[in-house]
Amino acid sequence: MEKKIFLVENNEEGSRLDQFLAVRGRPFSRSYWQKNCRRGNVFIDGRVEKKTATRLKADQKVEVFIPPPQIMEAEPEEIPLNIVYEDGDLLVINKPKGMVVHPAVGHPKGTLVNALLAHCSDLSSIGDKIRPGIIHRLDKDTSGLLMVAKNEGAFRQLSDQLKRREVTREYRAIVHSQPPSAKGTIDAPLGRDPRDRKRFAVRKDGKGREAVTHYELLLRVASFSLLSLRLETGRTHQIRVHLAFLGCPVAGDPLYGPKKSPYGELGQYLHARTLGFVHPTSGEYMEFVAEPGKEFFLFLNGGEH
Repeated sequence: MEKKIFLVENNEEGSRLDQFLAVRGRPFSRSYWQKNCRRGNVFIDGRVEKKTATRLKADQKVEVFIPPPQIMEAEPEEIPLNIVYEDGDLLVINKPKGMVVHPAVGHPKGTLVNALLAHCSDLSSIGDKIRPGIIHRLDKDTSGLLMVAKNEGAFRQLSDQLKRREVTREYRAIVHSQPPSAKGTIDAPLGRDPRDRKRFAVRKDGKGREAVTHYELLLRVASFSLLSLRLETGRTHQIRVHLAFLGCPVAGDPLYGPKKSPYGELGQYLHARTLGFVHPTSGEYMEFVAEPGKEFFLFLNGGEH
């Protein structure tokens, strides 16, 4: 178990313990430190302190113990898969809305990876143990196409295509309002939101990574729009953050959408519709299309708003 010691400076006197640790104990979040306090892993001047709201005094010694990370290994589970294409090198999967791609804290089972391990017995050796064969991810509530490698050669080839921006990825999204023009490009760097580490944000302070999204307005219905979006880069939450930055967040997005939206519990209306790449063995360009589910059309026809 790792141990760290912090001395409270004069200008930090009066700070809450959890806020102090969120600043001093980076990269861990405030919620992480709150849980660590409640587990008895934080001491002030040698005494355990479980109250996260405790106010600190100058020159106090704060000792923290950081438990080793939990080692997770995905287990096979018999979960139905919507397989669009499969051969000896790869699969193209149409992931349903609500399915997590790989196991993580809070989602140890029921993920796409659990289903893939049951479908492909030798997949566990491809890539890393928690994301075997996964070339790119989709958020839990984003539906649509993603590719999975079935051997190391395919994994390297497809991953390299993604890095070189040679993979075609087109999405459909229902958004609030409408973009400023019928077609356009959002070129805005993304990074962690400094105020909330669960979120990402446009960063103009030099701490963001290049992120480029091209959009096209397809349909306007009441106060909503249907957009086609093409990714040039693939940052975490890229489309969701870029559209919120543009002033037309994805409908149902609980993280970047309007705080008082009645659609926040529905999950975002975002679908990975088109996926194209060069086959790692044949060298042939392949492109697949999966239309959004019926919930998209119900929403646009007034069934959900």
